[in-house]
Amino acid sequence: MRRKRVFVAGHRGMVGSALVRALRVDGQVELVTRTRSQLDLCNQAAVGRFFCEERVDEVYLAAAKVGGILANNTCPADFIQDNLLIQCNVVKAAFAADVKRLLFLGSSCIYPRDAPQPMAEDALLSGPLEPTNEAYAIAKIAGIKLCESYNRQHGTDYRSVMPTNLYGPGDNFDLQTAHVVPALLRKFHQAAGARSDSVEVWGSGTPLREFMHVEDLASAALFVMNMDPGSYRALTHPRRSHVNVGTGEEHSVAQLAALVARTVGFDGEIVQDRSKPDGAPRKLMDSSRLRDAGWQARYDLPRGLDNAYSWFKRHLDSAGA
Repeated sequence: MRRKRVFVAGHRGMVGSALVRALRVDGQVELVTRTRSQLDLCNQAAVGRFFCEERVDEVYLAAAKVGGILANNTCPADFIQDNLLIQCNVVKAAFAADVKRLLFLGSSCIYPRDAPQPMAEDALLSGPLEPTNEAYAIAKIAGIKLCESYNRQHGTDYRSVMPTNLYGPGDNFDLQTAHVVPALLRKFHQAAGARSDSVEVWGSGTPLREFMHVEDLASAALFVMNMDPGSYRALTHPRRSHVNVGTGEEHSVAQLAALVARTVGFDGEIVQDRSKPDGAPRKLMDSSRLRDAGWQARYDLPRGLDNAYSWFKRHLDSAGA
């Protein structure tokens, strides 16, 4: 019997590599992957040829241009353009090749800056976005609506999950482009090694964030992808076809910094640089729909940080890339 051929777009990234590990454990699929040098997802003709030749059954669309506040603020044109190209090319080519099911990976930044907390799926497009990552958020919203539109017009089965702030093995630890968890892990690691008296943390420390280990996202993605169409539709709505994925727990950035310091063994002073931007004041996802369907996160933040830091130390030479 032929196994399902599953393409993981972006398999070398943090999310994509976690999906690959989860799918290998599942063992019921034949994985299809391509590096960026083998397949440029921004090249429409190349993506079209790939899908015609590979006869893919399912797609996990985890490929994206990502970064933290600094990167999003500095290069907004790159973030909106590259992500729109990737999404449009993959979805269009998947449809042309009669791919049966596709899962789009989004982000919690799709919700308005001042959305009621916790943020439910219905909050989408209900208010202005956070300015520091507006370009990226608009691209991700377009990806959701692209999948919805194909479903409405063509009867496809394209699904979307919106994860909260992610961290874990395979993360980007480059201090110029990293998100908050890997950036803090690296900064505190360096400070502990140098026996520094203090570590500077961006912003006031008051913003509240929800953090999820990437292995939990991978398990949620497989859970959603493997739901029968009727069960998935029961979670969603024709014009709200995405599902939130989060832990339901939130911590202030100051609390996160203290946990990271404890994880790496740094006992100096933590200094908040209030001249740097905070971003949105609070971002907590309402993931009750998915939890009610039977999925549950496994990692709490202390255990997840231990796991991420262990991976970072094992891959110290390459973890900044």
